[in-house]
Amino acid sequence: MANPVINMFLYRIFIWLYPKVVWLVSFSNQKADKWLKGRKAIFKELSATFHTNGSPVIWMHCASLGEFEQGLPVLEKLRKQYPGYKLLLTFFSPSGYEVRKNHPAVDHVFYLPMDSPSNASLFLNIVQPSLIVFVKYEFWYYYLHEAKHRNIPLLLVSGIFRKNQLFFKWYGGVNRKMLSYFSYLFVQNNASAELLQTIGVHENVMVSGDTRFDRVISIADNFESIPLIDQFCKDEPTIVAGSTWTEDDEELDHFANTNPSIKCIIAPHDIEEERLKECLVLYKHSILYSDYEKAVLSGAGVPENINVLIIDNMGMLSRLYHYAAICYVGGGFGGDGIHNILEAAVYGRPVVFGPEYDKYFEADELLDCGGAFTIEDALELEKLLKELFSDTNMYGEAADASREYVKSRSGASEKVIRYIQEKRLLIS
Repeated sequence: MANPVINMFLYRIFIWLYPKVVWLVSFSNQKADKWLKGRKAIFKELSATFHTNGSPVIWMHCASLGEFEQGLPVLEKLRKQYPGYKLLLTFFSPSGYEVRKNHPAVDHVFYLPMDSPSNASLFLNIVQPSLIVFVKYEFWYYYLHEAKHRNIPLLLVSGIFRKNQLFFKWYGGVNRKMLSYFSYLFVQNNASAELLQTIGVHENVMVSGDTRFDRVISIADNFESIPLIDQFCKDEPTIVAGSTWTEDDEELDHFANTNPSIKCIIAPHDIEEERLKECLVLYKHSILYSDYEKAVLSGAGVPENINVLIIDNMGMLSRLYHYAAICYVGGGFGGDGIHNILEAAVYGRPVVFGPEYDKYFEADELLDCGGAFTIEDALELEKLLKELFSDTNMYGEAADASREYVKSRSGASEKVIRYIQEKRLLIS
C-alpha cells in the first residue's frame, strides 16, 4: 500500500497548485476567470451573510449544474419538511454557480472556497451547518475531515462508484479516508455498493437510486411551454439534440441539411462564441435562438428556409426535449461520455446517443428496455432516424419504454428524507 503521508503530501500539492493553474488559464478562459473572481472576497461575503443569521443551516454542495439538478429534489423536500432552516448551496464550478446563483429553492448560493485546513475551518465557523449534503461526487478532504471532527451529519446523495476511481486503487488511501468521514452514503446502484464493500465500506450504505429520476419527473409534471419554441416547431417533426459537442454535430448536420421538412433544435454544451459560429457553419439553414427571438418580436420575419434553431442560452434544455419527436443526447463521441439522457426519456421519446456511454448505468438500462439507441457514425444515425420517423410501431414501442423506465425508478430523494427523519438529524 502507498504511504499515507506521501498520499496526503500529493493531495496538498494538488490543492495548492490547482488555483495557480486556474490563474494562468484565466487570461484566455472566461470560465477560469469567473472561478477566480467568484472566490476573491468569499469569506467576507459569507461573514456578511451569516453573521446575523439566527436560523439553523443546511448546506448542500454540488460540483456543477448537473449535480445541482440531481440534488434539487432533496433540497425541495428539505425546504418543505424543515421550513425553519436556511438552505445554503455551494458550487465548485462557474457552470453551476452562474446559472443557479438566484435559484428560489435556496436562501444562499456561493462558490466553495478551495479546500485547505484553514478554509474548511473558517467556512464551518461562519456557516455552522446542522447538516451537510454532498451530491454524487467531488470529495474535498479537509471539508469532510472538519465536518467529521465537529460531529456534523454528512451525507452523500446519489453517489456512483466505478472500479477505475482512486478509492479502489492501491494508492487511494486518502480517498478511502474521505469516505469514512460520511455519516451515510446513498448510492445509485448495486454495483456501487458492491465496490464499496471491497474496501470495507458497507455499514452506512444504502442503494437508494438516483435522485435525477425524481428531478426529471418533476420538470415534466410541471412543464412550462416556451412560446418561441412552439412557434418554431409548429407541430412539425422535430429532433432536439442536447448538450452537443463538435463531434455530435458533425454526425447530425448532414441529416439536418438534407431533410428541410424536419425541424432540428441544437443545444450545444458550450455556448462560447466560437462554438456557436461553428454550429452555424455546420447547419446550413440555421439561426441562433437570440436572433430568432429578435426577428419574431420585432416583426422582421425569419427566413423561410430555416429548419435548425441553435440555442445560445443556458437552462432551457430540460424543457426543450418536450418538443422533440426524437431526442439526441450529446457527448457520446468524447472521452467523458454522454450527458443526461433522463431529461429526454421522461417525456416518452426515443433517445439516441453515441458509443461512449459505459460510465452511465441508465444508458445500459434504457438500451436494454428498448427506449434508447446507440450509433457509431453519421450513416448509422441517418438510417436510424429514418426508421423511427417512418415505422410507427418501432417509434411507439421505444417511446413507451422510455417513459416507463423513468417512472419505475422514482423515489430516491424520499429515501434520503426518510433517513434524516428517522435518525432525527434535524429538528422540525
